[in-house]
Amino acid sequence: MILGVYLAIGALAGLIAGMLGLGGGVVIVPALALVFPLLDMPAAVLMHLAIGTSLAIIVPTSLSSAYAHYRRGAVDVPLVLTLLPGLVVGAVLGGWLADKLPSALLARIFGGFVTAVAVQIFFNASAPGRRPLPGRGGLLGAGGVIGTASTLLGIGGGSLTVPFLTFCRVDMRRAVASSAACGLVLGVIGAATFLWAGRDHPQLPAGAIGYLYLPAFIGIALASVATAPLGARLAHSLPVPTLKRVFAMFLALAGLRMLGVLSF
Repeated sequence: MILGVYLAIGALAGLIAGMLGLGGGVVIVPALALVFPLLDMPAAVLMHLAIGTSLAIIVPTSLSSAYAHYRRGAVDVPLVLTLLPGLVVGAVLGGWLADKLPSALLARIFGGFVTAVAVQIFFNASAPGRRPLPGRGGLLGAGGVIGTASTLLGIGGGSLTVPFLTFCRVDMRRAVASSAACGLVLGVIGAATFLWAGRDHPQLPAGAIGYLYLPAFIGIALASVATAPLGARLAHSLPVPTLKRVFAMFLALAGLRMLGVLSF
């Protein structure tokens, strides 16, 4: 049964990653935060395992999604390469910060973030693009901020990268495609940081390598890789406002649960 749960989480995460450019982490982290207590995971490392596992899963999901977008010529390669150094430094910093924070605080930080994302998606709130992309220094700084926050939360960067790029007048499809490529970088660096940071933690459960829980990683990754290309195709062919609102309501419920407002 638990394998079926992991496969369902992965299928949804892959679709969202490919279609909305948000990265599977906005699905994976709250889902694992709900599932792991049922498996009697130690509370001290529960959120660290959820985030670290999410970052590792983002690697194959983002690879599959980014490649599908790249084949359609939608990835802005020079833009991604300019963001790259900031993303790498930020990803390492975010992983280091997460290791220093208690699991309960990480849950509340993520809950607040994902609730804010849900409101933004539901009401389609966004600042109008009033300026072009900044220069190299500005993009390096933006990459650093996105990398730190994304790795701290295990989200892969799409929830921050897409709004930033669209604010800077980047076409939505190009922003989603480039965000998927950025998510691949964040997943690799972030997962490696979490693996290293948690390698000697005394409360790791069986099946964990650092802050990576292998059974969840395998089940979710298999399904997410399979559905990410479908999400990318849908992003290029279907209007998705209704899906976005349904997804926003799911995020809001998960965020409020992690904040302790709801108790289901």
